[in-house]
Amino acid sequence: MTDWVLHLIDAGGYWGIFALMVIENVFPPIPSELIMGIGGIRVGQGRMAMEWLLVAGTLGTTVGNYFWYLVGHILGFARLKPLVDRYGRWATLEWRDVEALDHIFGKYGQIVVFVFRFLPAFRTMISLPAGLFRMGHVKFLAWTAGGALIWNIILAYAGYVLGQNFSEIDKYVGPVATACVVGAIGLYIWRLATWKPRG
Repeated sequence: MTDWVLHLIDAGGYWGIFALMVIENVFPPIPSELIMGIGGIRVGQGRMAMEWLLVAGTLGTTVGNYFWYLVGHILGFARLKPLVDRYGRWATLEWRDVEALDHIFGKYGQIVVFVFRFLPAFRTMISLPAGLFRMGHVKFLAWTAGGALIWNIILAYAGYVLGQNFSEIDKYVGPVATACVVGAIGLYIWRLATWKPRG
């Protein structure tokens, strides 16, 4: 994976960073830690400028998340009830759970979206309910971009400071990302097996 990411970054420059961050947020198997970390290395080598790296990475993150926000926004809260009534068992939720989430987003939506930017398994997933529960477009984009910028600064500067040693980090980033996905799947299977409707 690292070689492919390196090739795309070196061939596409800032556009490569942007494209990878969009892809990472639409189809999450490529960790943003790797993309922005390599970008930070390129800054240290004088091949990129930090400010443009952060612009490309943050725009890519925001666009990728906006895709899932729009999916939720188009589906809409009203259309959700028949789906929950019919398939709620597989999502392990009832309509009252959806109403509770709607209430949470109504009061704390901006904070939820911002905080979830820093959680590996959930930073993309949170965009779907944000759209479903009709969080405003501008608010969603602003809080997503704000959280993404902070996270990207941390990752890019980590790559800048670590330099070539960042290749060692990739040995751990991949397994950690895989462990998060496996853990999320395991949690879902456990919840599915033990879930009972409250009636």
